[in-house]
Amino acid sequence: MEYIKLGNSGLEVSRICLGGMSFGTDNWIHDWVLDEKESREIIKRALELGINFFDTANVYSLGVSEEIMGRSLNDFANRDEVVIATKVHHPMREGVNAKGLSRKAIMQEVNASLERLNMDYIDLLIIHRWDYDTPIEETMKALHDLVESGKVHY
Repeated sequence: MEYIKLGNSGLEVSRICLGGMSFGTDNWIHDWVLDEKESREIIKRALELGINFFDTANVYSLGVSEEIMGRSLNDFANRDEVVIATKVHHPMREGVNAKGLSRKAIMQEVNASLERLNMDYIDLLIIHRWDYDTPIEETMKALHDLVESGKVHY
């Protein structure tokens, strides 16, 4: 497997990133989702091939993708040798503050993602969509504070 630096960071990732949008449950909006058994086989094979970069999102299969990714990587990999990316923005619960990129929404979703992944930190947190209703300064401060806390590395 070929590895490259991720952007301007010192983080080395496989040139191929395995995305987890198709891992989860058919109760989601797509009918092409793979169940946990099929998903685990793909994740295990990806690791065998040297892939160390894995992408998911809180909204994929309403959190089930993160759960499958977390269980699989915890079972098959050394946490320090894999890079986990997940995303925030879309609503995962009811309520006026349940979506977007406000500090409250970001903090709640990162904590929920960490619980679903069963991990202490997220390597790379990605903004899934732009939030026109939240000042960028608020979003950036929340992201900065997550990095400072150690819950997110990039």
